[in-house]
Amino acid sequence: MDALLHSFLVALSMGLLGAVVFAALGVISGTDETATIAPLTLLVALLGVPPEGVFTFFIAGAVAKHMTHAIPTALLGIPGDAMAAPLLQQATMLRAIGVPHIALRKMISGAIVAAFIALPLAVLFAVLLAPVAGVITKAAPWVFLVVAIGIAYLSPARWAAVVLLVPFVMLIVGLQALTGHYGVKLGVSYFLGIAIGPLIADVFSLLAPAERRRMRRPRASTFVLAPDVKQWSGYFPNPLKVLDRRQLGWTAATAAISSATFVFSPVAMTVVMGELVGARIKHAYERLTTVIAVRNGVTEATYIAETLIPLIALGLPLSPVAAGPAAPLFNAPPRFFVNSATGEVHNLHSMLSGWEFLVFGLLGVLLAALVSYPLAMNHARRAALFVSRKLSHEAIIATFAGLIVLISVWEGQWLGLGVILTVGLFGGLLSRVFAFNAGVQFMGYYVAVLSVPALSRLL
Repeated sequence: MDALLHSFLVALSMGLLGAVVFAALGVISGTDETATIAPLTLLVALLGVPPEGVFTFFIAGAVAKHMTHAIPTALLGIPGDAMAAPLLQQATMLRAIGVPHIALRKMISGAIVAAFIALPLAVLFAVLLAPVAGVITKAAPWVFLVVAIGIAYLSPARWAAVVLLVPFVMLIVGLQALTGHYGVKLGVSYFLGIAIGPLIADVFSLLAPAERRRMRRPRASTFVLAPDVKQWSGYFPNPLKVLDRRQLGWTAATAAISSATFVFSPVAMTVVMGELVGARIKHAYERLTTVIAVRNGVTEATYIAETLIPLIALGLPLSPVAAGPAAPLFNAPPRFFVNSATGEVHNLHSMLSGWEFLVFGLLGVLLAALVSYPLAMNHARRAALFVSRKLSHEAIIATFAGLIVLISVWEGQWLGLGVILTVGLFGGLLSRVFAFNAGVQFMGYYVAVLSVPALSRLL
């Protein structure tokens, strides 16, 4: 009984921390999920937090961020993160007709409803898939290779991403050989280099006069915020009343469908589900408000499903989210790892049961709802004003950069830092020029550490 109480208290405290931290980060436009959720989850894991605490921290943080990312998207017209980009069209149209507050409320209400639906369904689908997990695990090197090619083709770069997997994988293999020659085995540094690749590429671009001139802006950005109108009493509005019956039905249906998928691009799922729903609604205003609620709900559902299904059923990061923002739940050496030689899995998959994933996952969603939902509904305009006027984005970026330098030097001294700079610069430039995004790059990393050794043994 004492052990259960201790586990619950750990999960409660870490979930609350994750919800608060990422609810605040979600308000800051452009804070990419991979570059924020992943490093902080990795830090929590490496600090020795119990497995239930690490898991609840991640779930609460991801759900909270995907609610508050609606604030800059709806009110300022700037995507809160990569997953908010497909919501921008509807948000812009609703802002143009003077109802950005309606867009915001529909978005975050769709997110909270979808999260509570998707989590238990994702656990159920993972349990149903678990009986064949042994077969998939044995075939993991080849599964990673096939999934990497599939995810690359489904990315915006299409065939370019598929071809670019080859030089990117060769870079990882070469760096592994170099660091291995000096007796240094790295894992986290590759992961962090991919996560902050675009940032590293931008920093190097500033050192080149031509690129610095291209990036310079003639004037500061300006924003116009409409006045807020509160249409409920009390502090915590009911999301089931914010959405009408039709919107609730579409949000629930698309969340259920999204919770059964785990190998497709989350952005692609968000776009496709929104298009399917929008095509069935004729009235323009009703279509805009319904699609924006559905799409933000799908962002929550796909994140949850693409984390839980691979984690519970396989223990292998076989999805874009699992290979990206959720990667520390699978690989956080030396604590969590997937052994490429033996196929041994030692991560949350082997540390938590299905019931624990369900209970602690629902706890994380509940904590995120209690923190983020009323914050976004009641204080969105004040938060957007504070961020746009007072908060230094450079300070936020510098904080994460310092954290990443600290972790890389801890893992591999100067070789760790060199690997981060090399992988980050190469990956960041590929992302900028060819849309070879972080999800594909993470799959390339797993191909390098799992599939390439298997191919070498076969040949």
